[in-house]
Amino acid sequence: MNLSDQVDKDFAIARRRARVRGLGSRFSRGSGGSTLLPFEETRRALGAAGGVQRGRQTVELSRVVGSVGQYDRFDAAFMPLRRASPERWKRVDRAFRTGLDLQPVSLYALDGAYFVEDGHNRVSVARFHGAEWIDAEVTEFRRSHRFDHGLQVS
Repeated sequence: MNLSDQVDKDFAIARRRARVRGLGSRFSRGSGGSTLLPFEETRRALGAAGGVQRGRQTVELSRVVGSVGQYDRFDAAFMPLRRASPERWKRVDRAFRTGLDLQPVSLYALDGAYFVEDGHNRVSVARFHGAEWIDAEVTEFRRSHRFDHGLQVS
């Protein structure tokens, strides 16, 4: 199979995973949302502020749970939903498969969880291929001390 056919197949599989997961969440009770957590809503709920740049870090992909602005384009496992761009996803997949170095993603850290500011497709492709870690430029937000419950990341 040539590379073009392979990335087409990868995207189709990723979309299918998102659809199946979406159907499963509709039929199971208490399973939580099927899309990513929205950063602004979460930040406000926790009373977080700051935005201190922490520089380049290697981040565990399972801790990336939300998005700054594109939470409705990927499901909770970062598989692309209908609103995701197939062309962009496939371009990143092609680069991943050919071993090209991808730029670090840009993440916001909040209470032990991470939200993608830039690099949604890089996170999605990495998770699709089973990667456990990703290079990121991290900006940390801290919640106010008047809030005594944290964001739960499983």
